[in-house]
This record gives sequence, structure tokens and C-alpha cells, in this order.
Amino acid sequence: MKKNWKLAATAVCVAIGTMGASVQAQTILKIGYTPAATSHYGVGSTVLCDEIEKGTQGRYKCQQFPSGSLGGEREMIEAVQLGTLDIVNTSTGPVGNFVPEVKIVDIPFLFRDYDHARHYLDSPAGQELLTKFPAKGLIALAWTENGFRHMTNSKRPIVKPADAAGLKMRTMENKVHMDGYRTFGIQPTPMAFPEVFGALQQGTVDGQENPIPVILASKFSQVQKHLSLTGHVYSPALYITSPRVMNKLSEADKKVFYEAAKKATVAQRKKVNEDEDNGIAQLEKEGMSVVRKVDGAAFRSALAPAMASYVKEFGADNIRKIQEFK
Repeated sequence: MKKNWKLAATAVCVAIGTMGASVQAQTILKIGYTPAATSHYGVGSTVLCDEIEKGTQGRYKCQQFPSGSLGGEREMIEAVQLGTLDIVNTSTGPVGNFVPEVKIVDIPFLFRDYDHARHYLDSPAGQELLTKFPAKGLIALAWTENGFRHMTNSKRPIVKPADAAGLKMRTMENKVHMDGYRTFGIQPTPMAFPEVFGALQQGTVDGQENPIPVILASKFSQVQKHLSLTGHVYSPALYITSPRVMNKLSEADKKVFYEAAKKATVAQRKKVNEDEDNGIAQLEKEGMSVVRKVDGAAFRSALAPAMASYVKEFGADNIRKIQEFK
């Protein structure tokens, strides 16, 4: 009887110890992004998290922080560097401030269409850019997507650059973007994304520019009257983590993270496609006046002074290689 009692007690201790080890072995990863949870960022981040959890048999799980609840994109990239955030799903807008080589993909009118942009970023040339991140204390798991950016404002329809002249427009903290927008006559006003809705509502700025999925998810139709499909910049995005996170992983788990990011990219791009197909009609239904056809040639022509500075910074051949990529 005494022997049986000891065996039972030992079994309980082993069970408790195993449970403790199991609980201890589960790591919660914090992932942040600025748009709403219903956005393309939310769709991509959910697939990323689900695939990581599935691939690691639940040893890694995610807690999502959407809607800029942890700050703007720049702040979240800094948090990943510092180790207070594990993953950020971010546009390239502020990334060039950390990894200057990435700035080249932010040049206005660089990409013809979605296929061009996606094929380039998925190519060896696009993947080579991701190798620049570790030296800056960051690891890019994969390219993903924000989308082609379009202008909205509360003042007037924009068909040509002259229509945009004098408008105070919120932009990202991105010198490449701002230099280009000044050639359109816009007054760029850099601002973290969580502040944008309030600034539009209060009239601190006249307008902003973002892809259709962001305009939809952020409900900018409530505070903006005019939408012009300028498509002036293709805005890539990235899933970024840190060496601190990746160095703790086994080789098998690292593979899970990278594969999860690839699947997340597919989902995020698919959501962009859906929002591009259906979102404009939805925004019209919500009261926005939409200019579907702008004078693209006039915008490209106006960009010439900025393009000269891009050539000086990035090299004419490097820009041409991207423009002509097929």
C-alpha cells in the first residue's frame, strides 16, 4: 500500500512537472501593424500567426496589436530593434530610415502594375534587398504588400498635378516620397498613421495618400470627399522580426517562420486584389467622389526634377533595371 502511494505521488509530480514544462515552452509573439484588424494587414498577420502556431505545434503563438495600438510604423520597427516587439507588418514607408537600400523601391511610378511589382520583389534581385536587414538589427521574413497609393482630399477633385498644388497632404516619413510629391505642388506633412484620421477630421491636413485597402479599412470616407486614382507609388510591405527572436529558434522552426511568411504574403496580396476590385464602388457608396482617370503623363512629367535626384542617389542603371524588369 505504501509502495503504491509512493508510485502515485511520483506519477503526479512527473505529470505536474511535464505540464509546467509544456506551459513554459509556449512563447507568445507580439505582432503589430497600423491598419485595422479587418484590413489586408490583419489578413496577412493572421495567416502568419496561424501557420507559425501550426508549424511549431503550438510552441509559438501570436498576440496581434492592430490599428496602431503600439504606435506608428517607425515606432514599431524601433521596438523590434530594441526587443520590445517581436514582429511588425509594415509598409516600406519608414523602412528606408533603417535600411537605406530599400528606399529605391519607393520611387514614384517605378512599377507599372501589381504583376510587375510582385514579380520583381519575389525575384532574386528583390530577395537580395532582404539580406541588408540583419546588419541593422532586423530580419525581413518576406516581402508582403500595402498596394498602389492614391490621393484623397477634402477640397477638390485631382486630375492633374496643378489640381494638387497647395494641398497640405499627410505623407509617411519617407524622403523619397516627399521629394516626389513636392514636384506635384503638394505640401507634404509627415505624420504617424495613428494620427491621420483625427488630423483629417480636424482639418489639420487637407488630404492623405494610401492604397484602397487602407482607405477602406480606415474609414477615410467619413472625413474625405475626393478620391483620385493616381497610383503614384507602389507601396510594398514587409514582415520584420529581429535576430533576438530568430536566434532562439531551431533550424526547423526558422524554416517554419519563413514558410509562414510566404503563405501570409499570398493571403495579404489576395486581400489587396479583392479590395482593389470591390473597394472603389464601396467608397462611392459611402459618399466619396472618385476620379478614375487622371492625367498620368502630366504627373510623370512633373516628377522629372525629383527623378534627377533619384538617379543621383540610386543610379540610373539600378532604376532602369527595376523599371524594365519582366
